[in-house]
Amino acid sequence: MTDLPAELTTGERIRILRERRGLSRPVLAGLVGRSSDWLKKIENGERDLRSITHLVRLANALHIPDVSTLTGGDLALPADAVGKLSHVCVPEIRKAMHGVSFAGTPTVGVVSAEVLKGRVEGVWRLWHTSTHQRTEVGALLPDLIRDAHACVKAYDGDERRAAHAATADLYRLVQRLLAHISEPELYWLALDRGRSHSEEADDPVTLALAAWSTAIGQRAAGYADDAVRTDEAGMALLRGQLEESTPELLGVYGALNLQAAISCGLDGRGGDAERYLSEADRTASRLPAGYTHTPSAFDASNVAIHGVGVGVGLLTPGEALRRAESIAPESIGSLERRSRLLLDIAAGHAQKRETAAAVHYLNHAHRVTPEGIRYVPSARGLAGELARTASGPLKAEAVALAESVGVAA
Repeated sequence: MTDLPAELTTGERIRILRERRGLSRPVLAGLVGRSSDWLKKIENGERDLRSITHLVRLANALHIPDVSTLTGGDLALPADAVGKLSHVCVPEIRKAMHGVSFAGTPTVGVVSAEVLKGRVEGVWRLWHTSTHQRTEVGALLPDLIRDAHACVKAYDGDERRAAHAATADLYRLVQRLLAHISEPELYWLALDRGRSHSEEADDPVTLALAAWSTAIGQRAAGYADDAVRTDEAGMALLRGQLEESTPELLGVYGALNLQAAISCGLDGRGGDAERYLSEADRTASRLPAGYTHTPSAFDASNVAIHGVGVGVGLLTPGEALRRAESIAPESIGSLERRSRLLLDIAAGHAQKRETAAAVHYLNHAHRVTPEGIRYVPSARGLAGELARTASGPLKAEAVALAESVGVAA
């Protein structure tokens, strides 16, 4: 299956491998969630394929172990990815989520919506500042889920709507924590509950945040186009209020633009990605000095971080690394975001086949927050790839790093 001439384009390789497997163009396109016309343009060279998401999905559909078979060696990335790890916090969170509607006894008595909001914001801050986010936050979530539902049930009118808003923010955190460590059904249950409570809150900012979290889920499932449309729907809820807006509204609007930029980058839409980044940058410039939107970590530094991620997604590592030069990682308050920046820098160096630099930055990311790397499949995949490809004195360091994130070297 891999005896292909080196001079073939990616599209030609896809066509040959598709025909060898006896797949029609509509069937293969459907397996990766795209149209037959899209695949035809890829195969005929009328459209570039720069989306890592779609390269991986095509490789899986064609039973190819590494996307380098499709790219001719320009990009090496295991197609099967590295499986997710579970976490000890998942069973108790699952129990709370499944039983809360039927046995929702609060753990501290019924609290006001304002108190609930403060507790949720505190746990979000812990998520961004802990080196072991899933362990520390995961221990708090089951009781907080029960208390949130009890709060919603205890009130009517404005107080109940405020409780719904706080509970929606809570479930967005549950969704974030469950990513990569739980079964998809539980992840999507958390996402859907966040969206449902946002609707009950009857507040445009809260509903726009539901669009933000929904788009994250859609992108993770490989539906970048749908994710961008959802982000746009969230932005539409807020555009009429931007002139006389609060910092929170600006933060949510900016975060939606950043998510759209990342999705476009993964889909190979460089122009659209830059447009969303520019809008996010303009929005960040209007925020009060020192303000950061807690759930999304949106602020000026977050715009720059996402710019690096867009470059990696577009397979333009030179541009990604150039953007990273202007960012001081230690200035980023969210350890999760700091670790993600360092992971993207490592990925950029790996795309350029600069193995030593990739190992260095991935090691740095792991030191910042071990759980921010250990439980992210792309990080685990990169660690495994570096362990396989490193040589000489670097080999031992790369193997030790892979083992530290739970990947067999």
